[in-house]
Amino acid sequence: MAGGRPNLVGLIFPAIGDPFMSELLEGIETKLVEEGYDLLLYSSQRQRKSPRFLPLNEHNSDGLIVFANSLSDAELARFHRLNFPLVLLHRSPPEGLDIPCVTVENKKGARTAVKHLIDHGYKNIAFLAGLESHEDAKWREIGYREELARHNIPFRPELVAYGGFSAETAKAAVENWLFEGIKIDAIFAADDNSAQGAMYTLQRAGKRIPEDVAVIGFDDIAFARYMNPPLTTIRMPIKEVGRHAAIQLIKLMKGEKVDSLTLLPTDLIIRDSCGKD
Repeated sequence: MAGGRPNLVGLIFPAIGDPFMSELLEGIETKLVEEGYDLLLYSSQRQRKSPRFLPLNEHNSDGLIVFANSLSDAELARFHRLNFPLVLLHRSPPEGLDIPCVTVENKKGARTAVKHLIDHGYKNIAFLAGLESHEDAKWREIGYREELARHNIPFRPELVAYGGFSAETAKAAVENWLFEGIKIDAIFAADDNSAQGAMYTLQRAGKRIPEDVAVIGFDDIAFARYMNPPLTTIRMPIKEVGRHAAIQLIKLMKGEKVDSLTLLPTDLIIRDSCGKD
């Protein structure tokens, strides 16, 4: 490495403060420390608002772990041309670039969530979609649609609203459904943050969970079990995702063979917001 400062790895991610990112960071850092690497962090939020020189690069780190929506395809291609070690989290590499990726079974997890709702008699199942540019969000919506189709339940566009992986955005979406009088007996949220916003809005409107409207999230971040009622959700092995990203990057930096795709399983965690008998 330039400057003779070895054993530094960079993590580029969208924003600080999300509970999801805290768990992911723990998984990455634990493995890196075990292998003798220090971790440098950079939030790309400011980079997107005002493009400038990237502080984490080939001059001050041995390799980078890059979260979805954190670097442009052009910047990833530049690193790839330099043969600089990169691992992507929750996104595929740009076409033609052989960059390893670590993610989870998003579509399968979404189908499991919707099947759970249908098995409990729910038919008017709304979906709070995630960020439009995020691959996880895309696969979760595909899973939602496919499971409805498998059970011969017609897809209704009015039951899909933008939740944006955000409690505040989800609150506005659910308020609109209630205002419009759209019949909903269950909500599948693309992440636990939007599930939290949905539950808050439903309860403020006098709706009981799950008696009037059931709610399922995705991720199983730490506070999901402490919601009122505790949230049924699809557990993503967040720390394991981080650990596997670190493992793949360490192999790359050592010149070892790596997997082009690491796909980790998801599991249904049943709590009181739906399906706990």
